[in-house]
Parts: sequence; structure tokens; C-alpha cells
Amino acid sequence: MVSDSRKASSASQTLSRGIRVLEVLADAQEALSVDQIAERLGVHRSIAYRLIRTLEDHGLLTREPAGKFELGTRLAALAAGIKHDLQAAALPELTAVANELGMTCFVAVMDREECVTLVSVEPRHAVASVAQRPGSRHPFTVGAPGRAILAQLPEEDWPEGIPEVAARGYADSHGEVIENLSAVAVPLPLRGHNPAALAVVYLSSTRAPAELAERLKAAAKAVRDALGG
Repeated sequence: MVSDSRKASSASQTLSRGIRVLEVLADAQEALSVDQIAERLGVHRSIAYRLIRTLEDHGLLTREPAGKFELGTRLAALAAGIKHDLQAAALPELTAVANELGMTCFVAVMDREECVTLVSVEPRHAVASVAQRPGSRHPFTVGAPGRAILAQLPEEDWPEGIPEVAARGYADSHGEVIENLSAVAVPLPLRGHNPAALAVVYLSSTRAPAELAERLKAAAKAVRDALGG
């Protein structure tokens, strides 16, 4: 007979692997075959297939006509419930900034040791814009949004460079997260939420980072006001 502890361990491993399937597909940003998913997970094809079928049954994965798999629409419904109040308050401001500046505008939040994109808006009429997928993440020690988040932590937790960010009220970066991309971000401190940042990401601009930051600061204030400070 299998002990309760062994059953729990097996169930936890299965859950962990299922989550990893979702992370693999999110990172790939394209549909993958069962074999590709199994390879990236480091498991046998039969194990990957069982995980995929379970996720597919719950609408978290969908199968393309060619037989490859991609993230399912059910994930969007689940994601909509994450910090719903912040997403709802930020969306009008993100849309206004994105269309005014011709840049993708987004809110990033702190998740343990990482900076995670919560919601983003691409400009409506830009010739070329940068996609910033909700759920994308990177260490918050790199990139403008991460440093804008770090500036909201207690001073004794600040790494090098954060005092300057805190003093001027914004952070900027170039090529730190993705090669050739620039970003400007401002802190978005909110009651009842982990530290967040409001940011734009772009390929090039005639506007100085300080000018972009002023527009973002106005948007951040509007978001805070909508949420009651």
C-alpha cells in the first residue's frame, strides 16, 4: 500500500509538472509538439502527453489543427481575476499613454524575486510596436520596471543604483532584458498591493527618458486616484 506521504509527493510532482508545461508554452510564445514539451520538461513523452491531456480537458491548453499545443483561452479568464481592481483602474491610463507616445505601456508587479507584467496595451496606430505579454517575467534587479519596484522597498534593501532612481522618481534601461529594447518606468505604490511599476517599452524614441517619465508619473497618479490612493 502506498503511504499518504508518498501519495502527496506524487500529486505535488504532477501538479508541479503541469504548471511547468504552462510555463514552457508561455516562454516559447508559439505552439509546441508533445515531443518538444517533453524535451523541455526533461520527461518521457508519455508523461508529457498525460499532463497535456489533463490541461487540455480543463481548457488551459488548446490543440492546433497540426497537432501542436498552445495556451488555452481559459487561462485568460483566470488571469482576468488577478488583481482585477488594479487591472481595471490601469487599463484606461495604459491605453491613453500607449496611443499618445506610440509605445507599449504596461504595469509590472513584484512577485518574490521577479518582475512580472500584469497588463499591457500596445499603441493603436504605431507602425511598429513591442509586444509585452502579460505574465512575462524577469529578475527585478534588471530593467527599468524592476528598479522602479526596488525603489519602493526599505532603503536598507536597496542595491546599487536605486538611490538615484528614488531621487529622480523614475528608472530607464536599454538592452538589459531584451537586446535593443529600451524602457522607462515609474514607481506605482498602492495600498493593499505589492510594489508595482508603470512603464513603457520601445525600440527608439526622439523623447528623452525624463520626458517619458513625466507622462508616466501623471498616469500613475491617475491610477492611484482611481483606486483611492
